Amino acid sequence: MNRLLTCCLLLCASLASHAFEIRDDRGVRVNFAHTPLRIVSLLPSLSETVCALGQCERLVGVDRYSTYPPALRQLPQVGGGLDPNIEAIVALKPDVVLMSSGSRAGARLEALGLKVISLETKTHADVRRVLNTVGQLLQAQDAQRVWREIDAGVSAAAQSLPSKVNALHVYYEVNRGPYAAGESSFIGETLTRLGAKNIVPARLGPFPKLNPEFIVKANPDVILVSQSDFAGMVERPGWSAIRAVREQRICVLPTEQAEILVRPGPRMAEAARIMADCLNTYAH
Repeated sequence: MNRLLTCCLLLCASLASHAFEIRDDRGVRVNFAHTPLRIVSLLPSLSETVCALGQCERLVGVDRYSTYPPALRQLPQVGGGLDPNIEAIVALKPDVVLMSSGSRAGARLEALGLKVISLETKTHADVRRVLNTVGQLLQAQDAQRVWREIDAGVSAAAQSLPSKVNALHVYYEVNRGPYAAGESSFIGETLTRLGAKNIVPARLGPFPKLNPEFIVKANPDVILVSQSDFAGMVERPGWSAIRAVREQRICVLPTEQAEILVRPGPRMAEAARIMADCLNTYAH
C-alpha cells in the first residue's frame, strides 16, 4: 500500500512539474497542466511557426488562409482570423487556440472554456518574440535556431545586392486601399536591411492607409505590389508621372509570392530573397 501511495505521489509530482504558464500579447497569463496536443491556429504565420518548430501534427484545425506547409490544406478549416466559426472550433476540442491580438473572437472562445493565446507580429522583434512564446508553449527547444536561420537568410539576401540598391526609393503596397508597408513594419524592416529607402516613414505606422497623392509626391523608383492588387494601379490620377510607373519599374508579385511577403514568420528569409530579386532588376 505504501509503495502504491509512493508511486501515485511521484506521478503527481511529475505531472505538476510539467505545468507552466504562458503570457500572451494581451498581457493575459494562461496556465497549462501539460504541453497542448490539440491546437487550432487562426493566423497563417502562427500555423507556419508551429510547423517550423516541428509540431505540425499538433494542429487539428486552421483558418482558411493557412495553406503552408501544404499538409495544412488537409486540416479542417474554421473560417478566418477575424470571422472564425466558433462552433467548428469548439467541436475540435482544442487544448489551445492561437490567434491574432486583433481578433475579437478570443473573449467568446474563452467564455466557452477554451484556452486562447493572442499574439501580434508587426516587426522583426515581434517575430523573434512570438517564436519564443510558441516554442515555450510547445516545449520546443529550437525556437532560436529558427530565428537564426531567418536572420541569416535576410542577411544573405542583402549581401547578394549591389551597392546601387541604396539609391532606390521603394513603395510596397500591401492592399489597394492603398495601404502601404511602412518603415516600422516587418516588411519595411526587411527592405531597410536590403538597403532600399522606404518612401513611407516610420512615423506613419507599420501599415498606414495613404492618400494616393502622397505616393505621387514621394515619386518612388520601384513599386512592389501583388498581382491581385495591381489592377487599376497605374490609372490612378497623377500616377503616370511616378518614375516607377513611367519607366515600368513595377514588380507585380504572383499570389504565391505575395502571400510569403505578408506573413511575418518562418518564411521571412524567402520573402527577403523575393524582394531582393525585384530590387536587383532595377539597381543599375
